[in-house]
Amino acid sequence: MKIAITGGAGFIGANFVYYILEKYPEYDVICIDALTYAGNMETLESALADRRFVFRKADIADRTAICEIFEEHRPDVVVNFAAESHVDRSIENPELFLRTNILGTQVLLDACNKYSVKRFHQVSTDEVYGDLPLDRPDLLFTEETPLHASSPYSASKAGADLLVQAYYRTYGTPVTISRCSNNYGPFQFPEKLIPLMISNAMKNKPLPVYGKGENVRDWLYVEDHCTAIDLIIHKGRPGEVYNIGGNNERTNLEVVRTIVRILGRSENLITFVKDRPGHDLRYAIDASKIRKEMGWEPRTGFEEGLKRTIEWYISNQQWIEHVTSGEYQGYYARMYENR
Repeated sequence: MKIAITGGAGFIGANFVYYILEKYPEYDVICIDALTYAGNMETLESALADRRFVFRKADIADRTAICEIFEEHRPDVVVNFAAESHVDRSIENPELFLRTNILGTQVLLDACNKYSVKRFHQVSTDEVYGDLPLDRPDLLFTEETPLHASSPYSASKAGADLLVQAYYRTYGTPVTISRCSNNYGPFQFPEKLIPLMISNAMKNKPLPVYGKGENVRDWLYVEDHCTAIDLIIHKGRPGEVYNIGGNNERTNLEVVRTIVRILGRSENLITFVKDRPGHDLRYAIDASKIRKEMGWEPRTGFEEGLKRTIEWYISNQQWIEHVTSGEYQGYYARMYENR
């Protein structure tokens, strides 16, 4: 089996690369990544030593490059993690998100049709559903919840999802889609909440929290996400959407306070900053479909996963320094220092 993993030098993609290499010794992995700011070859250092692993630098929106890779390697399965994925950046530059997340997905779908790929899996997000009210904890996103995107990022992912479903209906492309809740774990770029708070707290720097920190997210440990995608690409029904959630709802402030407690820092580091425009209130996933069809369950409780994540960042501070040098410094100043 040959499996192409796009965005494999990024956070979830890299974790999935290592998951597949460890679980399936008979699989070959073709990793495709444009190596933008959040993609880093240092993340793939161990994989590069594996003879079953091949890396190709390419933008998924580059049709010529993608077709050349598919012509050379003839993947059986394609898992698309490649995406511009940070809401704040999408507010700064929506066009980039449309190009990568929608046009890039179209290029991959066309290549899958041309080279008779057996399964194309689109990794999406619960953000395509919009948000839920804070005072209705009984409400959850299901696969039937209408798409109601709030940001340029979530709109681009919703557009890509609709395109994937259209290719299934129009061309019979064998596709599946997963929509996950907020991921955390090793290799996450420190612009996202958990790694940013860990990185700042380790240095006793301020911990910037949007608004009052009341926004709620359902947290999913990245390894649990990988096991779900593994099941979907092997057992999922073509044309179907599967929600993947961690059953770990927390306010952003609760998350930050837990990190502070585990690291033994003072809550005085917490600094409330001006809220993000259009900030979604609450995400919460109903993952009963994948549980019933494939027996998947998240195995990692939030506190356990957070401790593992903190331990990883403590042990890999050089990685943090390398990936946050250069362009990220200017981005961080724009996002937090003047709010």
